[in-house]
Amino acid sequence: MSKKSSELIVDLSRVGVRIKDKKILSDVNFSVRTGERWAIVGPNGSGKTTLLRIVNGYLRPSSGRASFDREDDEVELDRVRKRTGFVSSFLDTLLESEDSVLDIVVSGKYGATRLWEVPPYEVVQRARRLMRQLGCGKFEDRRLSELSQGERQKILIARSMMPDPVLLTFDEPCASLDLGGRELFLKGLETIAKKNHSLSMIYVTHRIDEIPGIFEHALLLMKGRVFASGAMSKVITEENLSKCYEVNVTIKRWNDRYYPVVD
Repeated sequence: MSKKSSELIVDLSRVGVRIKDKKILSDVNFSVRTGERWAIVGPNGSGKTTLLRIVNGYLRPSSGRASFDREDDEVELDRVRKRTGFVSSFLDTLLESEDSVLDIVVSGKYGATRLWEVPPYEVVQRARRLMRQLGCGKFEDRRLSELSQGERQKILIARSMMPDPVLLTFDEPCASLDLGGRELFLKGLETIAKKNHSLSMIYVTHRIDEIPGIFEHALLLMKGRVFASGAMSKVITEENLSKCYEVNVTIKRWNDRYYPVVD
C-alpha cells in the first residue's frame, strides 16, 4: 500500500457525545483511510447519524478526540465541511427550498447552505459539469421544491462533490426512495467510486440490503457503542446482526450485496 493510500482521513479516538444528559455515543474508535469505503450500520437510535455529524464537522464530541485529514479536533468546523461531502436529510432541511438548484449545488463549494455573493465563473461551470455527469443538468434553473425526492438526491450528490472532497458521506440516502429510485441511486454511487479511486466514502444505513458492493468495511453500532468493526464479511454476519438487532437473522448474498432474512 502506498503512502498516499494509507493516509488517515478520519480518526476518532474514544469519542463520546452527550446531549441534554443523554449519552448518544460512548467510547467510539473509528478511522477511515484514503480510498476506503465504510458502511455504518445499526438499529435506529444507535448513534449512526450523530457519528456522521462529527465526521462532517457539524458537531464536536463531548469527550475523546476527533481528527480530520490529519488535523486535530481544534480545527475550525467550517474547514472540515469544505473537505467533506455530506448527503443527508438533516442537511436537506437546512437548504432553502426556493433557491435555484444551480445555486444550491454551487453552495457546496463553500460548505454553506446558500450563496451570499456571486461565485466565480469557473465554480459555476464546475457545478454544471457535475450536474450533467449525474444526469440532472436539466434542473439547474428550477427550484429545489419543484423536484422529486430522487431528483433532490442527485442534486445533493452534485453539491457534495463541489469542494472536491477527500471524503463523501451518505446518511440513510435511500430512506425516501422507491425501489427503482434506490437502485438508480446505488448505481450512481458505484460510478462515482470507479471514477474517483482515492475518494473515501461512508454510507450510513439500517438497511443491510442496500449497501453497494463497493463498500468493503463496516462499523456496527449498538446503543451508542461499537459492536463490531472491520472487513464487511467479518462484521455483517448472522451472529452479529442477530445480537445487534435482537432478532434471528439469516443472510443471503447476491451480486456482492447482503440480504438479511428474519426468521
